[in-house]
Amino acid sequence: MHAIGIDIGGTKIAGAVVTELGEIVAEDRVATNAADPDAMLDDVVTMVSRLRAAHEVGAVGVAAPGFIDASQSIVYYTPNIRWRNEPLRQKLQERLGDLHITVDNDANAAGWAEFRFGAGRLVSDMTMLTIGTGVGGAIVTEDRLFRGGFGTGGEIGHLRIVPNGLPCGCGARGCIEQYGSGRALQRMANDVADAGGIGSALADAREQNGGQLDGGIVGDLILADDPGALAALRRLGRHLGEACASLSAVLDPQLFVFGGGVASAGDRLLEPIKQAYLSNLPARGYHPEPDFVIAELVNDAGVVGAADLARIHARTA
Repeated sequence: MHAIGIDIGGTKIAGAVVTELGEIVAEDRVATNAADPDAMLDDVVTMVSRLRAAHEVGAVGVAAPGFIDASQSIVYYTPNIRWRNEPLRQKLQERLGDLHITVDNDANAAGWAEFRFGAGRLVSDMTMLTIGTGVGGAIVTEDRLFRGGFGTGGEIGHLRIVPNGLPCGCGARGCIEQYGSGRALQRMANDVADAGGIGSALADAREQNGGQLDGGIVGDLILADDPGALAALRRLGRHLGEACASLSAVLDPQLFVFGGGVASAGDRLLEPIKQAYLSNLPARGYHPEPDFVIAELVNDAGVVGAADLARIHARTA
């Protein structure tokens, strides 16, 4: 059975028709109208209609940022979209009545795609962190996606790692998201630029860009092995590695997978993560060590995972 996966992001809505083997046979995308949830719903319905026109489709999975309930129906809260206790599945079902609809967290969808078809396909227990503007998480244990009692489990980005640390958009302070995200990397790169020395290239790039360092500039300097940009990345990696050591004490995964834009740094990101992980691992030397890898599906993970989860949900409903 083919299924459609829809991945709703802060800037774009991506959609695809996906086979049972995780292959994309058709795709579409439009800009996200985050300020108008009703218009955004219209865009999703229109996209599904376009995608199913040339393909026999049995289910639709929608991956959305934020907290999703255990029945995979209601978006409790989305920070960048005006959804609060939004009955998203019901609204879509009313307009796409002949299709089975499932709603899931975007990081869960991406993690499931990596587990089924990507970097995690050879293990039974995997933890994924998506390092983008924020930090998302997905946990697979004993071949099942972990959701928790209310459906909102796996929000790794809001695990607190720094007591009384930086304020987070979730209302807490010191969350991983404030120390291990793309925004955190930009902040750290600015700190390195301000300090001079190895930060000179960062400072020059910032001046040439109107006094701002964006993710693209920092990423390019990382890939060029600029010492200042790499210093900021190592700082970010240290925080992520410390968090992974704590996660291992609870979840004991065989594999950590890192996705999102910052993960394009590859081994430059993984090395400081692994070093910090080993330095903070409980019972080091007597505890099996997981592998650390970069996600394989990259930008397709959200739609592929959403489609596969919808297919599974349709068959067990």
